[in-house]
Amino acid sequence: MFKEFKEFAVKGNVVDMAVGIIIGAAFGTIVTALVEGILMPPIGLLMGGIDFADIFTVLKEGTTPAPYATLAAAQEAGAVVMAWGSFINTVISFLIVAFAVFMFVKWINRAKEAAAEEATEEPAAAPELTADQQLLTEIRDALKARAV
Repeated sequence: MFKEFKEFAVKGNVVDMAVGIIIGAAFGTIVTALVEGILMPPIGLLMGGIDFADIFTVLKEGTTPAPYATLAAAQEAGAVVMAWGSFINTVISFLIVAFAVFMFVKWINRAKEAAAEEATEEPAAAPELTADQQLLTEIRDALKARAV
């Protein structure tokens, strides 16, 4: 069993997976920053200055009564809230990551198809020789035959 695990780990599957997870986590951080810092502020501005991160519904008031200006204030007061604005941000982040991964996989597949087509293409046939080239070839072959 140890031998099988060693073969699995050494073949590169585990290493490839680990690299993918690390890059995916870093990419997720970039997308989160893109969504929260660049995409959502203009959308919120267009919708009347709404910050999606602070869109929530109070299910049960906390120690201080509602209304709460921000999600952080509601959570500080101990209110039970449904933070659906954060959910919207997360869904948008997911869609961006999914689209980026789709485009990357599509690009990889095209590269593989192009490489496969190049590998299966037959080499081009040699062009027809001109009359001069044919005559020179015959002379060369005759000289080789005479030298032997």
